[in-house]
Amino acid sequence: MGLSAEYYLDQLATESARLREVAELGLDAPVPSCPGWTVDTVVSHVAQVYLHKVEVLRLGALPKPWPPEGIDERDTLELYDEAALAIVAALTQAGTTQQTWTFNPRDSTSGFWYRRMALETVVHRVDAELAHDVVTPIAAELALDGIDELLFPSLGGPWWDESWTKHPIDATVRITAEGRSWTVRADATSVTVLQGAEGDADAEIFGDPGAVYLWLFGRTSDDAVGFTGSEDVVREFRGRLSEATQ
Repeated sequence: MGLSAEYYLDQLATESARLREVAELGLDAPVPSCPGWTVDTVVSHVAQVYLHKVEVLRLGALPKPWPPEGIDERDTLELYDEAALAIVAALTQAGTTQQTWTFNPRDSTSGFWYRRMALETVVHRVDAELAHDVVTPIAAELALDGIDELLFPSLGGPWWDESWTKHPIDATVRITAEGRSWTVRADATSVTVLQGAEGDADAEIFGDPGAVYLWLFGRTSDDAVGFTGSEDVVREFRGRLSEATQ
């Protein structure tokens, strides 16, 4: 867990309230960052993610079966309001040290879900805002933490042993935002993420923390950030990221 539990809960409350506010602008609006989705899809997805993690925290394991029968028939905003309250209550009750299922091989505590739920919410808040062209900034501290989490465990976790990637990049990529850097070494079967800017890189992506975070998540265009080095490496790296965040 990169930041404090209190910070994550505060961001979760702020971002979930903003998502709810934007949803009131219209659930039928198409979401350009998620082709085929509407704002209704985004809000329903986030609600179900919240409720799933409530069960993960309750059980300490993945709930099976999932999703519950009839959940897709619920009123979207009613379900979202219920879920937003439930996830905050579940996290607060669990604290940060309870053992539970996560997808981070280095962290099997409930603290992982404080971070993940705050960051899940901010990305989908932006999705809803993009649908209505009302995008607001991401807090720099949260965006930097989001970059860190996206690079590990989402990208740098143990996912590539079977060489299933369609983007078998063999290069070193550097990510830099607000004086902080990450160095990513990727090949067809592994991704290693190091803190800092030691050594040479084949390409570098840099810019404002929020812009870099959204670019890494495929939520903004190339002109929102800066690049140096190989364009082919940047393109393949972006493809590898898309596989890791589907």
